[in-house]
Amino acid sequence: MTDLSPLVAAPGAHSIPYFDPSFPDRRMILHAARPRHFDANTPILFVHHGVARNGEAYRDYWLPHVDEAGILAISIEFPEATFPEYLWYNFGNLHTKDGTSNPRAEWTFGIDERLFDALRAQGITRRQRYGLFGHSAGGQYVHRMLSFGYRDRIAIAVSANAGTYAMPDLEVPWPFGLGETELTPGSLAALLRFRITVMAGTNDTKTTGKFFPKGPRSNRQGLTRHERAHNYVRLGREAAVTLGTQCAWTVIDVPGVGHDGKGMSAAAAPVIAAALHASET
Repeated sequence: MTDLSPLVAAPGAHSIPYFDPSFPDRRMILHAARPRHFDANTPILFVHHGVARNGEAYRDYWLPHVDEAGILAISIEFPEATFPEYLWYNFGNLHTKDGTSNPRAEWTFGIDERLFDALRAQGITRRQRYGLFGHSAGGQYVHRMLSFGYRDRIAIAVSANAGTYAMPDLEVPWPFGLGETELTPGSLAALLRFRITVMAGTNDTKTTGKFFPKGPRSNRQGLTRHERAHNYVRLGREAAVTLGTQCAWTVIDVPGVGHDGKGMSAAAAPVIAAALHASET
C-alpha cells in the first residue's frame, strides 16, 4: 500500500507516485494542496484534471484556496502513458476499444473510493464523506462516475465545463447516454435524486479547439460546452418527471469564464467548502 503521509507532512504542495490496488502496474500521481491548519477532521476534496493530464497544475489552481476553504485538495493524475486516451479516463474503462465490456473491478471510476479508504485506513482522515471536483475531461469523469453508483460517501460533486455528457436517457447508448449499460429506470431515478452540481463558464462557447468534441453525437447535446451543461440538467429534470421522482441537479453559470480550469476552480471553492463543512456537522 502506498504511504500517503507525505501528502500532509507540511503545509503547501506535495506530490507522490500512487498505485491503485486494482491497477498495481499503472502508475498514477497524487498532488496535494495542504492547508496550514490540518488534522484528521479536515474535509477532503478529490480534484480531476482535464485532457492534458496536468494534475500538478490543477493542484496549483486549488493551492490558493485551501486555507480559506479549510480543506485538503488532492489532484489525482492519470498519466497518458499508463491510462491512455479517453476510454481509460473520461469513460471509466467500462469497455475496451473493440466494445468488450470490462468487469466493474476494472473500472477506473472506483479509484476515488479506494483512495478515500486508504486515507482513512492510514489515519490521515476521519471524515466519513469527501468531495469531488472535475473540470473538462475531469468533469466528464466525475458525472459519469456518479452515474454508476459511486455516490454513497460523496458530500458534494461538481462537474465543470465537461465536453460531453452521459445524458440521463436509457435509450441513448453509452457513453453519450446511459443506454446499453447495467442501469435501470430505478437506478436512473436514484441518480437523479443525488445532488450533482454542474458548473458552466458563460464564455465556454468556443468550438474550434483541438479537444472540443464536435462529432454528430456530441453536437446533438448542444453546440457549445455551455449549452451542453444546461441541456444535461434540463434533461435530468425532464427524466425525473417521466419517472415520477425528483431531480436534485443544479447548474451554476460562472460569468466571464471560458474553458479555464483555474477560473472554474476559484468559482467552485466556496461552494465546495460550504458543502464539505456542513456534511458532518
